[in-house]
Amino acid sequence: MIWLRTDERLEAIKSLHKAHQFLLEVHEDPYNWKWAIIALHNSIQAFMVLALMGTASLNVCKNRGKFLEAMNNGNDLPELSMESFLALYKDIKNADRMNKNIESKIFLASEEMDYYMKTLNDLRNNFIHYIPCNWSLGISTLPELSKSVLNVIEFLVLESGNVRFYFDDELEKTNLRELISEIRKELEKLEIEYAKV
Repeated sequence: MIWLRTDERLEAIKSLHKAHQFLLEVHEDPYNWKWAIIALHNSIQAFMVLALMGTASLNVCKNRGKFLEAMNNGNDLPELSMESFLALYKDIKNADRMNKNIESKIFLASEEMDYYMKTLNDLRNNFIHYIPCNWSLGISTLPELSKSVLNVIEFLVLESGNVRFYFDDELEKTNLRELISEIRKELEKLEIEYAKV
């Protein structure tokens, strides 16, 4: 039998590769922005999870306190679910949540970055939970939004001190640095292309 296997690291990396792939295909079909946004959102979310979870998956779950209390008291365990995208984003800006080791750093966000992350989340949610309607989305601002939110991934991978990879950590970080650079170049091409319209 063939299996599809994934984990939080693979989700982060593969989704970033998919975002790049869809951005390359945007030139021929602007509809690929939908998939680029979804993939970019998934990648950022997975990297935030990696930065926040430390050695315990519970660190990124809602109602973790109730879960631990129930476990300690021998009660029925409540169902766990992951924190929302924006809750994870809030947590990477919080020293108490990001302090996992002596190299840990928090993400210092501007109001503009907060706006871009909320907009990315809103777009993704509108795409995933689409209500039947006619929807026109101006795409000329999407390269700028995407370039800005890439800064979050870059920080988490290269500066936060919290994201580690199973095998060759430095090689994986080098590969991701190059991929982020390639995505930025593609987004800059799209900005130039859209400025001519």
